Amino acid sequence: MKRGRVLLVVTSVAVGIVLGGLARPAFAIKQFQDEFKAVYVKPDSSDPAEKALAAAVDTAKCNVCHKGKEKKERNAYGEALADLLDKKEDAKNMEKIRKALETVAAMKSADGGPTFGELIKMGKLPGGPVE
Repeated sequence: MKRGRVLLVVTSVAVGIVLGGLARPAFAIKQFQDEFKAVYVKPDSSDPAEKALAAAVDTAKCNVCHKGKEKKERNAYGEALADLLDKKEDAKNMEKIRKALETVAAMKSADGGPTFGELIKMGKLPGGPVE
């Protein structure tokens, strides 16, 4: 009986470790994503650019600010926001999040390129296409 219990415990622990290792950590901050959507995404709009942005954001999800499969990596838009926001301190400060979104919208997306806000108005993801 003892041997069976020990084997069950060891197997359970091993399965738990394996499953825990498979889980991907989430680095996107839900409040940041929610505020971005509240400010910019208008899915019921009749404007083609706003519809395009809503569809792109829905498809991109975390990749509005992040890039690749490693959520630790940010695109240019995500980097600009990260410079202004702290994920722990600012996650519940909606006013600061909206101010950061406004500030970053005025920044150039690339050398000589449009601002992040202009890209958004064109219906494009501010950080560029999802990789």
